[in-house]
Amino acid sequence: MRTNGLARAALRFKPSAFAGTFIALFMAAMIVSACGILLETGVRASVPAERYAGAPVIAAADQRAHYTSGSGENRETESVALPDKARLDAALTARAASAPGAAAAIADVSFPVRTGKTPGTAHGWGSTAFTGTKLTAGTPPRTGQVVTGDGTAVGQRVSIDTPSGTRQFTVSGTTSSPGTVWFADTQALALSGHPGQADAIAVLPGPGVSAAALATQVAQRLGDAAEVHTGDDRGAVETPGLAYAKEMLTALGGSFGGMATAVAVFTAAGTVTLSVGQRRREYALLRAIGATPRQIRRTIATETLLVAPLAGALGCLPGVALATWWFGQLRDKGAVPQAVELSVSWIPMAAAGGAAVLTSLLSGYLAARRPSRVKPGEALRDASVERLRPGWIRTPLGVAALGGGIALSGVAAAEKGEDAANAALGVVMLFMLAVALLGPLVARACAGLFGLPLRAAGAPASLAAANSRTNARRLASAITPIVLAMAFSSTLVFLHTSEDRVTGKQQRAGLVADRVITGPDGLATDAVARAKATPGVDTAVGLTRTSVLVHSGGSLQSATTQGFTGTGADLARVQDLGVRTGSLDALRPGTVALDKALADDLGTRVGRRVALVLPDGAKASPTVVATYARGLGLSQVTLPQNDLAPHTTTVRAPTELLLKGPARPAALAPLGTVTDAAGYATAKSLDRELNAWANTTMAAVLGGFAAIAAANTLVMTVLDRRRELGTLRLIGTTRRQVLGMIRWEALLVTSAGLVLGTAIALATLFPMTNGLTGENPYIPPVLYGSFAAGILGLGLACTALPARAALR
Repeated sequence: MRTNGLARAALRFKPSAFAGTFIALFMAAMIVSACGILLETGVRASVPAERYAGAPVIAAADQRAHYTSGSGENRETESVALPDKARLDAALTARAASAPGAAAAIADVSFPVRTGKTPGTAHGWGSTAFTGTKLTAGTPPRTGQVVTGDGTAVGQRVSIDTPSGTRQFTVSGTTSSPGTVWFADTQALALSGHPGQADAIAVLPGPGVSAAALATQVAQRLGDAAEVHTGDDRGAVETPGLAYAKEMLTALGGSFGGMATAVAVFTAAGTVTLSVGQRRREYALLRAIGATPRQIRRTIATETLLVAPLAGALGCLPGVALATWWFGQLRDKGAVPQAVELSVSWIPMAAAGGAAVLTSLLSGYLAARRPSRVKPGEALRDASVERLRPGWIRTPLGVAALGGGIALSGVAAAEKGEDAANAALGVVMLFMLAVALLGPLVARACAGLFGLPLRAAGAPASLAAANSRTNARRLASAITPIVLAMAFSSTLVFLHTSEDRVTGKQQRAGLVADRVITGPDGLATDAVARAKATPGVDTAVGLTRTSVLVHSGGSLQSATTQGFTGTGADLARVQDLGVRTGSLDALRPGTVALDKALADDLGTRVGRRVALVLPDGAKASPTVVATYARGLGLSQVTLPQNDLAPHTTTVRAPTELLLKGPARPAALAPLGTVTDAAGYATAKSLDRELNAWANTTMAAVLGGFAAIAAANTLVMTVLDRRRELGTLRLIGTTRRQVLGMIRWEALLVTSAGLVLGTAIALATLFPMTNGLTGENPYIPPVLYGSFAAGILGLGLACTALPARAALR
């Protein structure tokens, strides 16, 4: 028997039997390739050097925080990108200049300045040795002088607001670089707000010295005090956001990619199994006329190899488009530097194609085990009725997954904060695995439960209930992707709505200031003093918003942070943080106030010290003097400005001003954009904005994939029932009654999927939102109703249309 010929004939004469398998594998390859491309981009991401293009060797501080846990063979070190720039000692410049082969070494600094109301950037004049900037008029700056790029006349006096305060300078020269100013090197270091510290050290080679040789010599001179960069690595020094982008892309492509791949493989495997199962009558007939088990297995494998490689290859094309769109959105939102390019290579494509082929081969093999092994007579008997006995492999595995999900749900409910959220993610995966493995048993239970009211709804409904009960495997194939769509979409979307609702409540309750002043490019360093001098202002507090790193759950986690000017009593007049223990009055340099949930995660309380990694990588151990309840809406960590500001780039310039008093908005307008508490939304961190957008996008990708898989499965099951529907018509059932039966079956399938998906989502959301926000999940009725209506409409459309076609 020519098994290859049988496979080609089956594909040629019954293409509809393979269409569903092709679509499922096509979609799986699209998801896997898109996530693989993002993961590869995160691993390989780099930016070409621009500012440092003329400096072959750059020495800079380590821009990552490191945390080591365990000991011996279990010792592990974790690295996390710093929220701000880490700097190095400018005194290292002399050591770098003494390296053999070095012609010069320049301590480079870049810091924000304001000339009047115009923001700009300042550097030391020595950096022009590698940037190539030339004077258009005048002379290089000396102490008390400045070179400008905005056309200011030489000799003119200008006022420049720097991180060290506002000062007067004489213009000694001009360039053709608007928005940039240059100071003498020593003065630039003093004005940057970080005296004696440089952003990087640029080392220029002598004649005939290669960059590699010079880098080796500089590394030996500096030792562990700095990291030495050449080539494209220099771009990472001048682009601080690159480390964050690499971390985010790797996490997105890895964690979400793993979840999406699991969903895609499970769904595609279910479709392949359904396709093989629908042709069990053909395989039984082949066995009856003498086909051997090996020939049956080879036929199925050949059919798979005729469909899967093509589906995998074609699925990579929209996968590239999806990854390109996703990457473009991240770049537009500022999460990825503009200079980073998407990496598209053969590796993700090969992985996607291989996953499609392996999934289909394994699923086909498992589905073909019984029809290829049973005796020919038994094969014909089994093909006529559905086997009711549970599988002895998948049933124990499904029970184990169900038990694991229940146990992990209890663990997640007992945990708090990030630990609860991390445990809850495992809950949804285990429950979904249980549904996939116990599909026929779950379907039979749903058919029995939902079929009870159908028996009293007329002949079509009663027939739908009987069909569902006796064809549980077919029902399971349709329910599983609906459960996937509902569970994952609900978990991701309603997690965001729950966090957003709690954040909004805490912001509205916590912001008690009468006026809020913000600026798109930050505020002046003297903004607080000017606000206090404005008539009608009783209290003025400047806030600097950033992030710090804390040791939570055995790893480094980012925590939103605010530094405030004045006293704790001043802060309490403009912010009601909801203090639970301690007092804000005790806040002074060397102390900190923490969100209560964060304090619980860290295992600390009032009177104890807490280890923090400040934005530039410096370590601090302030004493906790208060805990509060509104950290999600305001900030998780509150520090005095003097402790936080020296470790940020802006130093003295606040992010925003909170004012108390009846001051007129017109009088405050010169300070920035003025609004009141009701119209102000606290600036969200980049992490939170991206998490909200990413959750919605992931829900759309996973939910859309599962919805297409559900539609595909429903169409396959209805088209496979042509003989059954034709028999019903022959024995006197009207066309209307048959379509009514199909509609009732669709309602049963979608209702069961909705209930199971919602139950899994709630089992995940309750511990997750309680751990992250301290409150139960918030599910907007209209949004949930739209999910339910979409799934019900999808089920009805994907059964009614093919049923009408089958009845023609």
